[in-house]
Amino acid sequence: MDRRFSGIARLYGEAGAGAIARARLCVVGVGGVGSWAVEALARSGVGRITLIDMDHVAESNINRQLPALESTLGRAKIVVLAERVAQINPACEITLVDDFVSPDNLEVLLEQEHDWVLDCIDNARVKAAMIAWCRARGRRIVTVGAAGGQIDPTRVRVSDLRRTEQDALLARTRRILRQQAGFPTNPRRSFGVPAVWSDEPVRTFENCANDGSLNCSGFGACMPVTAAFGLAAAALVLRDLAGGA
Repeated sequence: MDRRFSGIARLYGEAGAGAIARARLCVVGVGGVGSWAVEALARSGVGRITLIDMDHVAESNINRQLPALESTLGRAKIVVLAERVAQINPACEITLVDDFVSPDNLEVLLEQEHDWVLDCIDNARVKAAMIAWCRARGRRIVTVGAAGGQIDPTRVRVSDLRRTEQDALLARTRRILRQQAGFPTNPRRSFGVPAVWSDEPVRTFENCANDGSLNCSGFGACMPVTAAFGLAAAALVLRDLAGGA
């Protein structure tokens, strides 16, 4: 085991650390949530990571997104993150997909086999399509809810998608899955999809511009919360990988 990841081996065991090193993971969306998930995966010794996003670093990202610095403004987020991962773990194989996921291109963008897909986007229609696509093919996926409008990272939770509360983005995603993808309509039946969410009510201020959207630009967001969402998703994946070693 590489000395830089010896702490991972002591924590998860040699077999668990080996499973993490052999893992093939995909992070869809590398903004305020996904970028921190990538950091956690890289620092845990994950061997192969695919990054899917088409966005570029903007000044408005600096309050919450890992790749956002004065020196990186205007650069592709996936490229900035790939350079960072290479500095953390030169052995990690990074695949960059400069595109936005949509219901029409899932087959192409996700065709490579991955042990886990981390859904870190904020569009309910696309989230539902991606979850349905992965579930139909036996692919494991963790979905992340809306991190905007919240200030307390200690209220982040992980549960089955059926059990989320206080999260309009995941509620919309759940409704689409029930209406269009045949997911259980019985509220007592699990979806079989882990979700990261917060039970903190969303905060809004009338004197602040708010376009009403569910993403961070709509409500405002802080790094302690967006990072907590991404770290929780990464931790779930790491536990599963190590537990299955």
